[in-house]
Amino acid sequence: MPTPSADEAPLKEILTPRLSSEPLVAPPDTTLESNADDAVCYHEGSDFFAEDIEQEMAVLPEVSASLTQEVRIEDLKVGMPDNVPREVGIREQERLRRIIWKKMHLLIGKGNTLPPAAVGVVCDIDVGDAKRVAQRCRKVPKPFREKAYKPLKGLLGARIINPSTSPWASPIVVIIKKNGVDIRLCIDYRLVNGLTRLMIYPMPLVDELLENLEFILWFCSLDMASGFWVVPMTDRARLISAFITTFGLFEWLRMPFGLRNAPQIYQRLIDNALYGFLKLTEKDPRLDVFKHVVPECEERKSVLGRRSYIDDILVGASSWDDLCIKVENLLTACDQWNISISVEKSSWGMSKVNYFGHSVSSSGLEAKPKNLDALSSLEFPRTLKALQSFLGSLNYYHRFIADFAVYASVLYSLSEEDFKSKRKR
Repeated sequence: MPTPSADEAPLKEILTPRLSSEPLVAPPDTTLESNADDAVCYHEGSDFFAEDIEQEMAVLPEVSASLTQEVRIEDLKVGMPDNVPREVGIREQERLRRIIWKKMHLLIGKGNTLPPAAVGVVCDIDVGDAKRVAQRCRKVPKPFREKAYKPLKGLLGARIINPSTSPWASPIVVIIKKNGVDIRLCIDYRLVNGLTRLMIYPMPLVDELLENLEFILWFCSLDMASGFWVVPMTDRARLISAFITTFGLFEWLRMPFGLRNAPQIYQRLIDNALYGFLKLTEKDPRLDVFKHVVPECEERKSVLGRRSYIDDILVGASSWDDLCIKVENLLTACDQWNISISVEKSSWGMSKVNYFGHSVSSSGLEAKPKNLDALSSLEFPRTLKALQSFLGSLNYYHRFIADFAVYASVLYSLSEEDFKSKRKR
């Protein structure tokens, strides 16, 4: 077997993993360097090369320089009613397709062009009176610097990040993939998130989203294009979100994944678009309707009659006519708030769709076989933290596991001491 070159050699063979056991929290009234700026806490941090901490990081997405493909009407994945004569079904299919195509400016094709910013919402980060924290740049091993450079170049080209002069700095960390060769870049926002005031907002429950679907005949499963990236950042949030790399300091122009309040901010946007609580007085990209409150006085029904989870929207209807009305109303709401839709990831007018890891149809819910195979191959956890993650994965499909509550209660009763005693044997 040939010996891999330096560029291909597994990261584990080049560097020994160094996992810091010290907390990454700088006291708010001290600095970690004698000649440091009095207004800034400096923190050395450590290099991380362990895949099991990836869930605590903000992953830097791979964005290439390729342009988004132009959307054609035939690219729309539109179903057809099968309970009517074929010629009627074709006519109804074309009817729905034309309703969607009226809002063609909202449709985003395959590629990486950043959609226009949503309006009426911004991402802000409130850290109260906390001192600014500048963490040190963490080393990227030489064989992997080219791989680390490419995501940054893509994000700059897509106008998602900009060079920064912020006094804040969160470090990037290298996450080694299971093959030991490929890497993923993440931002360690644990310090910033620990200082950020939590935004209290009720997120939908999975069981709530999957209720009463057996009474629905036709579905649309829609993906809002680029998710969090459509939310612009305030000037303050740009500074606090700054991250430091071997190639310089950068800040986000659009809201990234990994910030503490990002899910709540986007969910509130979607809820307001679907239920119409607040009115959009002007399409100013810096306007936050949740701070400049103008109630929507016009009485109207909610767009879908149900909530959606972040950027995954499920449209359901008991008839084709009802489906067409709901799709038209949804597209009107998306147009008002400037929310784009991914053509590649969306399906319209189907009798069965995939939603939240389930196959959804009028026959009810089914677990996707691929996901069940993945669950059945999971290794039993070796730590309490891993057990909690393991049970979380199983709980997602609890309705398909006989006596799940009985087995889970036994596992939930285990403590860290139980795992330690097992490892000593």
